Amino acid sequence: SRQWQTDADLANAYQSWGGYAYTQKSAGEEARHAFGTRLAALDVVLQNQDNREHDLLDSAEYASFEGGLAAAVELAAGRTPVVYHADHADPERPRVHTLDQELSRVLRGRLVNPKWIAGVMRHGYKGAAEMAAGVDNLLAFASTTGAVRSHHFDLVGAAYLKDEAVRAFLTEVNPAALDDIRAALAAARDAGLWRPRDNRIFDLLTREPPP
Repeated sequence: SRQWQTDADLANAYQSWGGYAYTQKSAGEEARHAFGTRLAALDVVLQNQDNREHDLLDSAEYASFEGGLAAAVELAAGRTPVVYHADHADPERPRVHTLDQELSRVLRGRLVNPKWIAGVMRHGYKGAAEMAAGVDNLLAFASTTGAVRSHHFDLVGAAYLKDEAVRAFLTEVNPAALDDIRAALAAARDAGLWRPRDNRIFDLLTREPPP
């Protein structure tokens, strides 16, 4: 909902949602304090992915759990954990990347890749919705971790707003998706997560540019 004010808001939300204990005799009891104690002892956050049918910008759950856990550990422990994203799609050849590496790979390989964008544009309204979801999930990772850099948002702005053909497509088939992309980028800017290199992008965050 983008209603958070500080990183602590996100960390507290994660701890509140996850702070329950389950046993043979209990279907879930509040255990926030115990959960916080365990969070404070963590040095590493590791997210396993066992297939290549999706990636970490496809689903909000990756940012909610992987990013949320990282934020919660940082608040509880007072230090930033190392975050890894493991690819176990081939059990015989597991690969482990840092979250920074994985986000950069997915961003450049899919989300701002002209070939991928052209492909999803063939799916009209649904394709536009997938674009917006990816940008929103990128914002979620930026909000909970330090793995998203300012220049990553520059790439998103160039791919979806500065590219006239893509912006026209979004305007025609799914203006709500275009509004979502603009809102996510504006939220990144307002939170200090993005400092655009090109100030002309500011006009595109709120309206169509003048002819």
